[in-house]
Amino acid sequence: QVQLVESGGGLVQAGGSLRLSCATSGLTFSMDDMGWFRQAPGKEREFVGITWKSRDEYYADSVKGRFTISRDNAKNTVYLQMNSLKPEDTAVYYCAADPYASIRYAAPASPNKYVHWGQGTQVTVSS
Repeated sequence: QVQLVESGGGLVQAGGSLRLSCATSGLTFSMDDMGWFRQAPGKEREFVGITWKSRDEYYADSVKGRFTISRDNAKNTVYLQMNSLKPEDTAVYYCAADPYASIRYAAPASPNKYVHWGQGTQVTVSS
């Protein structure tokens, strides 16, 4: 059974930092692309970034230069380091896994690429 469990969310002032973790089980983690998305109230789910199985990374323009994704294949965990947080970063943050990355291409920013999702963790940035 596949599980993705996010943690590390909370309340932070603008300009502050948070580090989210996504601990996984049941995946062939090192072979999977891992993405981060977020969803603010009343808005659609938004792509944040991805770490491909190659460990290359790609980010949405809105977070580029402020957020960094990393992965620890030994711990089956992916991280999202968020710096210089802004009130508009307030959202529920989700990690997601694409276990078919080796056999087919899908656009990294499309939620349809990802098969497994975590339950989300709330990040609130106060002004």
